[in-house]
Amino acid sequence: MHKKIPLVLLTLLLSCLSSLLYAAGFNQVQISTTSAAQAPVMIQGPMPIEAEYFASLLSGVRTEQAGNVTFYIGKLKGFPVVVAQTGKGLENTSAATAVGIERYRPQAIINQGTSGGHDPALEVGDIVLGKRSVNASNFKTPFRKAGTGSAPLEWLPMDLLASEGSAGEGDSAKDAERIRYYMGNEALLHAAHAVKEQYTRGKVVEGTIASGNFWNNELDRIAWLHAQFGTSTEEMETAAAAQIAHSYSVPFLGIRVLSNNLTNGGHYDPSTAKDCQQFVRLVIEQYISSLTPATNNK
Repeated sequence: MHKKIPLVLLTLLLSCLSSLLYAAGFNQVQISTTSAAQAPVMIQGPMPIEAEYFASLLSGVRTEQAGNVTFYIGKLKGFPVVVAQTGKGLENTSAATAVGIERYRPQAIINQGTSGGHDPALEVGDIVLGKRSVNASNFKTPFRKAGTGSAPLEWLPMDLLASEGSAGEGDSAKDAERIRYYMGNEALLHAAHAVKEQYTRGKVVEGTIASGNFWNNELDRIAWLHAQFGTSTEEMETAAAAQIAHSYSVPFLGIRVLSNNLTNGGHYDPSTAKDCQQFVRLVIEQYISSLTPATNNK
């Protein structure tokens, strides 16, 4: 004859069973969410004309503000993309890049937009892929006596990342009297080359992008930069973004379209900004298609 299970004991058993089932379900939920979210690609453009068109290509866009930068967060063909309207200049770009990396953890960054040509062989509408970028406003002037004027074509390059001991004068300062280039990421360069034939506004070439808080209209100065440092084009942002991206070990590439070129009479054309963003879209789509699942979910 079976004894009846006391009601209190039965209640306790059911409670334990319920707790175990709940815990099992909770563990399953936790396990399913432990895989890292897809790391986005970040596209940078300094001014609205150089960022808003690309932002319009994204789906499900939301915006966030941090200081002078506006971030547009969305997806391009289902892949997460952050468009950063950084503002003009080295300082704005450096801050926007650091904030963007800390906040969104991008797996790659492309800084793009318009620029002025240094190479007479390049025409308005041509695109320069930043095989390397350089800060073209880091210079040290040799000593000149009062009343002897200034000689900008004799200025010496200055490496801001040289050792602290090179900040003074004398032999230790020689360590800083060199030019520093930031190299473009090979995978991003490969993606750009893979789609360059689809760009019909002009040619797409590798080159050196010069950045600085300068607007150079002196043809002798432009020719000197081109001859001394191999500059292809100039603007105010790429090298600053490259420096910060490299410090965080984030793959980086600068892509700049020539909106004007004083060296051969090429007049300013603002429509090149959209052309550049259309090309960058092709590059991003190509880059995304080359990613492995492991890379996608790092």
